[in-house]
Amino acid sequence: MNYIDLHVHSTASDGSFSPSEVVELAKNAGLSTFALTDHDTIDGVAEAITHAQQIGGIEVIPGTELSCYYGNREIHIVGLFVDYQDAVFCKTLDDLKQAREERNEHMVAKFVAAGIPLTIEELKHGNPNSVITRAHFARVLVEKGVCKDKNEAFDRYLGIGCPYYLPKPKVTPEQILPLIQQAGGTAILAHPYSYKMSRSEVEHLLDDTLIPLGLAGMECYYSTYDNGQTQELRSIAYARNLLVSGGSDFHGIVKPDISIGTGRGNLRIPDKLLNDILAYRSHTA
Repeated sequence: MNYIDLHVHSTASDGSFSPSEVVELAKNAGLSTFALTDHDTIDGVAEAITHAQQIGGIEVIPGTELSCYYGNREIHIVGLFVDYQDAVFCKTLDDLKQAREERNEHMVAKFVAAGIPLTIEELKHGNPNSVITRAHFARVLVEKGVCKDKNEAFDRYLGIGCPYYLPKPKVTPEQILPLIQQAGGTAILAHPYSYKMSRSEVEHLLDDTLIPLGLAGMECYYSTYDNGQTQELRSIAYARNLLVSGGSDFHGIVKPDISIGTGRGNLRIPDKLLNDILAYRSHTA
């Protein structure tokens, strides 16, 4: 049996390895395929695909992870097999990236005004095209000794409701799911139990909002889920004829306890899930 990972990040957003390095890591981990799903960008996809073709033995699925708001709760939708050369799709992602950059500049100003010097250059860390997330802020706060670790940075400074937190511009599922579909992608709800929602709340989200908008699947395999959670999410998915997906949410040293393909050591995502996704795509093309 071959194994896959359909949720992976690089330096194109908040990961710590370049797209080419992620390809090498995925191949060395024994994966047959992985999806590069950086936040609100496809900037690393071309590099990853080119490098995979050069070294052989590993396939890259072009993807992205897009943030949107369900009420006041931020949720993430992974788009798999998006056309990363589609002009409208790329322009829309560039607009989302610009909105993120404006929010980040305001957050930097709040830190500076409080006597905690931060710069955009420090956040980008030598990657000028990187999509800055709160994980970048956490890294710099730890490096400067303001916080002892990433958890403290989020608990005291960056978490929702904390003094330096600013919400991203509110993009809705009604905008995100059609965007993925128009780019030829397959929309997957990422890590549904990471939003502090009960089973019934997840089912409500699926039934009343996401499925009517064209959601195709849900991440049931994830680094932090135990077998019981995975099976529960699988049952929710199968009851609604949703695809089952899975990914480690690998970031590198940003999340040092999570490895590509295996998460915290007990994650294994069979390639049957990918075969099911491909079959779905062929039937809906």
